[in-house]
Amino acid sequence: MEINLAPLLVKQQELDARINKEHGVTHQSTKTERFLALLVEVGELANATRAFKYWSLKKSEERPILLDEFADGLHFFLSLALVFNFEVNNVFYEELPNDKKTVIQSFKKVYETVAFFMEDEEETSYFKALKTFLSLGSALGFTSEDIIDAYNAKLVVNYTRQNTKY
Repeated sequence: MEINLAPLLVKQQELDARINKEHGVTHQSTKTERFLALLVEVGELANATRAFKYWSLKKSEERPILLDEFADGLHFFLSLALVFNFEVNNVFYEELPNDKKTVIQSFKKVYETVAFFMEDEEETSYFKALKTFLSLGSALGFTSEDIIDAYNAKLVVNYTRQNTKY
């Protein structure tokens, strides 16, 4: 599958510039926080899917909530691209089956690839982690259009939060 993230990266740069200015920070001074935020957002997505909760009979959150959580993760992936000045355009990623086992394995792989990127901070590691995350979205049943729409919807929420001193 393919997704064009270039327009989203521009929007992320605008949001980050506002946040950086209003909070007196830079991408570099908050690099560690952005990595941690990404890991937390992936965890929130995993929690919303409930895929790993073998002890529970409760169902996953509804699709719109999962897309919202996924968009949070994408925001931090794009923000990290800005930290490292990586150019993000068309990204090709693997389409995965939508089943519980694949989802669980995909979450594990996302954590592994993000952890590796945190250690080496290289562009190839960034893109491996990003592609793994996008493939997780595929395993959750999200199309490229779903992902872009969810990002844009969450962007509005994030600006509203900045306007209301969230």
